[in-house]
Amino acid sequence: MNTASLYTLWTIDLTLMLLSFIVQLWTKRAGIVDAAWSFAIAFGALYVAVIHVEGDLWTRIFIGVASSIWFARLGWHLITRYQHETTEDGRYARMRAASGRLEVPVFLLFFLFQALIALLFSLPMWVLTQIPQAEWTALHPLLLLAALLLMAGAFWGETTADRQLAQFRALRTNRGKTLRTGLWAYSRHPNYFFEWLHWFAYPLIGLDLVLQGSMEGGLSIWVYGLWLYPVLMFVFLYFVTGIPFTEQQALSNRGEDYRRYQQDTPLFFPRRPRL
Repeated sequence: MNTASLYTLWTIDLTLMLLSFIVQLWTKRAGIVDAAWSFAIAFGALYVAVIHVEGDLWTRIFIGVASSIWFARLGWHLITRYQHETTEDGRYARMRAASGRLEVPVFLLFFLFQALIALLFSLPMWVLTQIPQAEWTALHPLLLLAALLLMAGAFWGETTADRQLAQFRALRTNRGKTLRTGLWAYSRHPNYFFEWLHWFAYPLIGLDLVLQGSMEGGLSIWVYGLWLYPVLMFVFLYFVTGIPFTEQQALSNRGEDYRRYQQDTPLFFPRRPRL
């Protein structure tokens, strides 16, 4: 494996996070870290697709185009939302208040930690773009197509959910109300669901090597490890950074209206609402 490119990925992530940290020192709004995280992975995907010339061409095209577009779109959505917000995201506002006099070092460590997380979630692209064409079988193009269709469906779902929510929030008459139509009628967090779904694309591509059962030791660890990423993303979204904070903030802002929405609408996995 090309470890030199891994150090370059770390440099990309670290640079973006340190620049974002400087911006938040000036603006006192740490929400920029979310957009920086997405852009770091987008740049990383494009970088490994170009630099790993020994890897299979079609896999590199998939990562360089589909993956970079996915994370660039997410980063653009988050930076646009950040620019339109007048106050700091509640998660980071509470973190800032709890830090007290240690605010600067606490946020510096937090941004550095986000660089590590960005590197962690760039590893599937780093691994897949290094596997030469000779390692794949005739099944590989079909799995690439399946991964592309999966990512396209997830892309449609996440962009549609984000657009529906943005249009709903743009109307002043909807302040204090909860969106209950479109994809938001079937899940309280459809954007998170489709973000999680997209992470199955990478182990799906690597399934060809898994089915062969003839990988050499070092490579097999990396390829089998791809199946950890849907699990990791589910844990992050469901238990750590996503749903818990979003639910708490929604209850704080919308109270009883959101409690009724909780009773009628599934939390994460889409299904028909009770009403």
